[in-house]
Amino acid sequence: MPLPPELSPDQRQAALDKAAVARRVRAELKEKLKMGSTSLPELFDLAERDETVGKMKVLTVLESLPGLGKVKARRLMEELQISENRRVRGLGTQQREALLKRFPR
Repeated sequence: MPLPPELSPDQRQAALDKAAVARRVRAELKEKLKMGSTSLPELFDLAERDETVGKMKVLTVLESLPGLGKVKARRLMEELQISENRRVRGLGTQQREALLKRFPR
């Protein structure tokens, strides 16, 4: 198994900082979804412009929506034939439309 590339301390710190920012952005967005201040259509629009949002897992996004927990989110994804590992940017057109029909606002 190949070893990861050696990073200088500055490169390592930059990578850690970038990861921390991404986690913070995702956490804030999930909280906004829970509170209802951001909708699923707005999230999809944001995902087109922001790589951090686009890389969020669809399952995590659905679990953050009000009224959906882990079990209901998994059932919905199974019903819509969306893989549990699918990322927001990786959704197909029909999958995206099916989710928007369920959560128009």
